[in-house]
Amino acid sequence: MAGAVVVGAGPLIGTSVARRFAKEGMPVTVIARSPATVDAAVRAVGGTAAFGLTADVTDEEAIRSALDRSVAANGVPDVVVYNAAVIRADRLGELSAAELAGTLAVNVIGGVTVGAHVAPTMVDAGGGSLLFTGGMPGVKAEYASLSLGKAALRTVADLFRAAYGDRGLHVATVTVHDAVVPGTPYDPDLIAEEFAALHHEPVGRWRHEVAFRR
Repeated sequence: MAGAVVVGAGPLIGTSVARRFAKEGMPVTVIARSPATVDAAVRAVGGTAAFGLTADVTDEEAIRSALDRSVAANGVPDVVVYNAAVIRADRLGELSAAELAGTLAVNVIGGVTVGAHVAPTMVDAGGGSLLFTGGMPGVKAEYASLSLGKAALRTVADLFRAAYGDRGLHVATVTVHDAVVPGTPYDPDLIAEEFAALHHEPVGRWRHEVAFRR
């Protein structure tokens, strides 16, 4: 079992998804920009199942290197989850062009980089799951950059599905409809169950998007 890779292993969804796959006995690689975030995720997963790596998804060389190190340690992954995001309140025109580009670099372009790096190897190894954390099912004026980013990320998933879906790669999005808060109906552990369910769906019954709403 080659295991799982979680890119954007923050304290909420990312860590919960990593812990959920580790419970199945999978080795899990957790990748985040901050060493402190990586260390916290490794501790949360517990045991010897987690392999932590530090990389910024906007640094193409760094994130590709981290993915290669994960393969060297655990083999070609069975499932890769892209969970990195810049979540901030802003309205159209409030961010400079450079600031807006910075949010899209994380929310969208990083997902393209990760998917493009892992998808060919995964299909050559027999397939697997490439899963994205979605959100913003409808635009919100007070979250302009996130609305743009999540809409584009949905298209990224569609593009990878068109390119690799008939070659054994299950590409799907879990679209979270509200703020993630532990102990509420939007508890990250509940959301993690949706990622696991998608990964285990049999060929021919693959869903492309799960709407997580309560």
